Amino acid sequence: MNKRAILAAGRAAFALLVMVAVVVQINVNIGKGTFNPTRFFAFFTILSNLFGAGLFLALAARWRSARSATFDLLRGASVVYLTVTFIVVVLLLSGADLQVAVPWVDTVLHKIFPIVVVIDWLIEPPASWLTVSRALRWLAYPLVWLVFTLIRGAFENWYPYPFLNPANGGYGAVAFYCVAILVGFLVISAITVVAGNALGGRGRPPHLARDPQ
Repeated sequence: MNKRAILAAGRAAFALLVMVAVVVQINVNIGKGTFNPTRFFAFFTILSNLFGAGLFLALAARWRSARSATFDLLRGASVVYLTVTFIVVVLLLSGADLQVAVPWVDTVLHKIFPIVVVIDWLIEPPASWLTVSRALRWLAYPLVWLVFTLIRGAFENWYPYPFLNPANGGYGAVAFYCVAILVGFLVISAITVVAGNALGGRGRPPHLARDPQ
C-alpha cells in the first residue's frame, strides 16, 4: 500500500471519528433536553470540525486524483481553523460550557482532530505554492462567523463563547479578545503558509510562486 492510500485510509477514519463524536454529543444533548440545533451548530468548534471532516472524506475519496490548488487552499484553511480552535479552548475556554460534555468527544473535537489535521499538512504538504494574498482568504469565514454571532447575540442575548458576551467585561473586553484572536489567525496563517511552502516547494522555480490568476 503506497503513501497516498495510507493517507486516504487515515483521513477517512478520522473524518468518521469526528462525525461519530458529533452525533454522539447531539444524542446526549437530546437526552438531556438541551439540544438546540441553531445553537449547537453555531459553535466555531463544531463547524470547523465538520468542515475538516468533510474535507478529509473528499480527499480520501479522490486519493488517486492529482492534487489541486483548490484543495491545498481548503486544507490550509482547515489547519488554521482547527489550530485556532485548539489554542482558544486551551487558553480561554477551560471549564466553559461548550455543549460538548462527553469527555472523549471533547478530546476528539478540541485536541485530537486539530493535531491530526496539522500532522496531515506536514506529512503531505501542499503541491501548489501558497502566497499571503491567497492565505488571507482563510479569514473570510471566521470574520463572517464573528459578525453573524455578535449580531445574533445582540438580539437573542446568547453567545457561544463567554469572551464574546459583553456581559463579561463590556464591549471593550469583547473587542480586545476579537483583535487578539484575529492576530492569532494571522500568525497561524503565516506559519501554515511558510511550513507548507518549505516542505512542499523546495527548489520550485520562481514563476510557480506567483499568485495564480
